[in-house]
Amino acid sequence: MDAKQLHETGRQISKVLDSGDPSSTVFSILSPLYKWTATEDLLRQSKIGVSVARLRQHKDPKVAAEASKLVNKWKNDVKVTARKSTGSPAPGSKANGASSGVSSPAPQKSEASVVKKESRKSTVDPAKRNSKEDGVSTAVTGNQTRDSCVKLMYDGLAFMSEEGPDEIMAVARSVELAAYNELQPETSTEYKAKMRSLFQNLKVKGNSDLRQTVFNGSITPEKFVNMSSDELKSEEKRKADAALEKENMRVAMTAEDLKAISTTMTCGKCKVNKVAYSQAQTRAADEPMTTFCECMNCGNRWKFS
Repeated sequence: MDAKQLHETGRQISKVLDSGDPSSTVFSILSPLYKWTATEDLLRQSKIGVSVARLRQHKDPKVAAEASKLVNKWKNDVKVTARKSTGSPAPGSKANGASSGVSSPAPQKSEASVVKKESRKSTVDPAKRNSKEDGVSTAVTGNQTRDSCVKLMYDGLAFMSEEGPDEIMAVARSVELAAYNELQPETSTEYKAKMRSLFQNLKVKGNSDLRQTVFNGSITPEKFVNMSSDELKSEEKRKADAALEKENMRVAMTAEDLKAISTTMTCGKCKVNKVAYSQAQTRAADEPMTTFCECMNCGNRWKFS
C-alpha cells in the first residue's frame, strides 16, 4: 500500500467513527492493513497511525483491542526495518571484523522478543494490582457510572493476575458492556448491584478459577453477568456453606423444646390446623431461614424456606 491508499483508509476510518457505523464495517477496513508492512516514512506521510489509534477508544472493546494489536504490529515492523537498514548481522552469524580482532556486535533480539516487549506488562505486586497502580484509565465510555463499573471489573480481574493491563482492560470493557446491554440503564439498581456482586466475587483470593476463566473467555461476558450467586462462589466457599447448612440442620432437628404450636398452618397429609414449628438459619446468612414443621395430629414432618 502506498501513502495515497493509506491516507484514503484513514479517511474511511474517520468517516465510520463520525457516522457510528457497526463494528463489522470497521473490521473490514482494518483487515487489509494487516498485510501491509509499516515503514516510518509511510506512517508519517499518511498519518494512518493517528487514525487507527483513535479506534483504541472505540465503544466496542473488540474493535479497541484489534486497533491496539495493529498499532503494536506496526511498531514492530518499524523496528525490524530499522534494524535491517543498519546492516547488523543476524544472530549467530560472524561479523566481517571478527578475524581482524574487532569484537562483533551483540546478537540482535529476535522478532518474537520485540513483539513480546510491545505487550505492556505490570510491575505491580499481583496482590496489589488495580487500575490506579497499573496506570490504566478506565474513562472509556463517556459515562461516569459506567466508567466506575469498568474500573470495578478491571480491579477484580487484575487482582492476583500476571496478565498485561491492555488485555485485562479489553475483558473488563466486554464484561461491563454485557452487563449494560442486559440491565440498562446504568442508573438501575439491578445494573449497579450486579456489578458490585461480580467485583466482590472476583476479589475473593481463593476464586482464582473464576478470574482465569472469565479472562480467557471460557466464561463469556454474557454468561458471566447472568451467573447466580452460587455459581460465582469458589469451590472452597461452596464446601464451607454446605458444611454450615448440614450443621445448622442437625441443630434445628434436635431443638424440640424451641418449637411453637401454630393453628394457622395446615398439615398437607391430615389437613389438621395444629402444627408445631421451629426456625433455623441452615444456609448462608443472606439466605432466608428454614422452617421445620411437625403435625401434632398425625406426626407428618416437612420443611420450607
